[in-house]
Amino acid sequence: MKIISFYTNEKNLIKKAISGNSDAQKHLYEKHAPKMLSVCRQYIKDADFAEDVMVTSFVKVFKYLDTFKFEGSFEGWIRRIMIRESITYLRKKQFVVFDDDVFERNSQSHDYFSSEIDVEQIQMLIDRLPEGYKMVFVLYAVEGYKHAEIAEMLQITEGTSKSQLFKARKLLQEQLKKQNILGYGTN
Repeated sequence: MKIISFYTNEKNLIKKAISGNSDAQKHLYEKHAPKMLSVCRQYIKDADFAEDVMVTSFVKVFKYLDTFKFEGSFEGWIRRIMIRESITYLRKKQFVVFDDDVFERNSQSHDYFSSEIDVEQIQMLIDRLPEGYKMVFVLYAVEGYKHAEIAEMLQITEGTSKSQLFKARKLLQEQLKKQNILGYGTN
């Protein structure tokens, strides 16, 4: 009986995937897909569309896998592809608006949660942000990009990036206050 070797070393797994080994590609996909779906989901509200973007992104991952230099994190490399594809998707669908009027209109919306907050509730609050605010907020607060990098990625000015972040934070704080979450509300 032959024992199937498991791909424990990611570098070897990547090399096998580059050479066209479909088992290695499948293993890489299965290993990283859950996290990468979460990344896409941070940008795209609809879970089905987020999954479509993730799958499309993995096609790019495997197409350009031979360009990965084995410098830095492979997961980080995949993550950057997911982020860029999510942004591209939103731009193509024209969901991204960097507009002060959107801020005024959306500051009026509200839903109510209990005073205990979980990850799903936080994601719902972030999902309510206008797409432009949401992208800048996630890129800055979740992904850790600097305003200069965000500006380049989104083709906006650094000032617009800073303004969008400020407004996103303000909207989130207002929602937290309205819903009496994390001590922001009045007693």
